[in-house]
Amino acid sequence: MDFPVEARREVGYVLYFAQRGDKHPAAKPLKGFKGAGVLEVVEYHQGDTYRAVYTVRFSTAVYVLHAFKKKSKVGIKTPRHEIDLIEQRLKSAKAEHDAQLKENEK
Repeated sequence: MDFPVEARREVGYVLYFAQRGDKHPAAKPLKGFKGAGVLEVVEYHQGDTYRAVYTVRFSTAVYVLHAFKKKSKVGIKTPRHEIDLIEQRLKSAKAEHDAQLKENEK
């Protein structure tokens, strides 16, 4: 919700594609994660860069793992602390997904 309205709208549109099972052209695989199951969308607004990372690895939902304003003015690489947070949230999303599948089997 801290993103400017225009950036939120664009990220939301990309996520809408993902929910439909499609891949928006602006969504790119996040480097460091095997395959195309973890995607990133980058939006530029008034000189700032906003990123949202989500996964489509699970059959029941699209999980938004992280959304943040990139603060570094040097380079495009995602900072290590952001990658660590994404990895942690991906593990949590997998656990939640697995628990939901188990619950649905009952």
